[in-house]
Amino acid sequence: MQILALEEPGSLLWREVEEPTPSSSEVLVRVRRCGVCGTDIHALAGKQPFFSYPRILGHELCVEVISAPEGSGLKTGDLCAVEAYYFCGECPACRAGKTNCCKNLKVLGVHSDGGHAPLMTIPADKLHPAPGLAPEEIALVEPLVIGAHGVERANITHGEPTVVIGMGPIGLATAIFAKAAGANLVCVDVQPDRLAFACETMKLGTPILAGDDLAEKLQAHFGQLPSVVIDATGNPNSMKGVFHLAEHGARIVFIGLFIGEMTFDDPNFHRRELTLMASRAGLTGTFREVIHLIQTKQVDVLPLITHRFRFSETAERLPSLHHEPGLVKAMIDFD
Repeated sequence: MQILALEEPGSLLWREVEEPTPSSSEVLVRVRRCGVCGTDIHALAGKQPFFSYPRILGHELCVEVISAPEGSGLKTGDLCAVEAYYFCGECPACRAGKTNCCKNLKVLGVHSDGGHAPLMTIPADKLHPAPGLAPEEIALVEPLVIGAHGVERANITHGEPTVVIGMGPIGLATAIFAKAAGANLVCVDVQPDRLAFACETMKLGTPILAGDDLAEKLQAHFGQLPSVVIDATGNPNSMKGVFHLAEHGARIVFIGLFIGEMTFDDPNFHRRELTLMASRAGLTGTFREVIHLIQTKQVDVLPLITHRFRFSETAERLPSLHHEPGLVKAMIDFD
């Protein structure tokens, strides 16, 4: 079978390999859809930390079960989302139930080969059946989980003044679940077209354009500053600025990250008694919850997909994809 490998930065090559053979605990699956993640783009550019080459990319997956071990609960033809996070189960974080921040966490398509291949073998416990969902909805589950976990960290109450900053794919996913949690939601970005997509196309909340007067705009909108601030930008200037956007007693969640150090005004932090949290990946239970919310139509996620192309076009499309107009989420079709 033909797979697509990222041999080194900037070099995507088709390779002919043997079809995989599953172990006794693995499931043989056919890849049906694969979303394109910022991680794929960064790896292609040679700017993804903790990444080694060569690597088969792809971790936002919908797969179809071909064969499964007895007792797995899976059957031929099942369409499943893939939990792309492989944790050790033994470190202190895992023992505490925080498997998403396992000391030895490995991510499919980053630390091990991913889904740019027609067939894969995947441990049975990493597959989440999603009956009734379309393949494209299922492939969106993994990036949606990242946003959903950030909202879980924020512990939003109904009607709570909440702002999500950064309307890229993860910020949009976060806003989807903040809205589902009942937040009084404002969406912030520096780009008007992103705000229009979030608030007109997706109907997620009130748009406010970022700028030097953002705190004043939020104060005027809510009648106070937000008690929940979620930053999904990965921009150090934005992340430093949130400490002045948060109401006294507020909760701040960083979903986006950058490589480097950050400082903030400690007296301001203490005076407001702010709670600062990181949010990484997601938990097994979050995959099940996201699937349930899509199945019950409590969230509408298909509008996130703005670009589609066939697997055979991936080597040609991926290098310049991030320059294509209107890109939010691209989906690779293996059918």
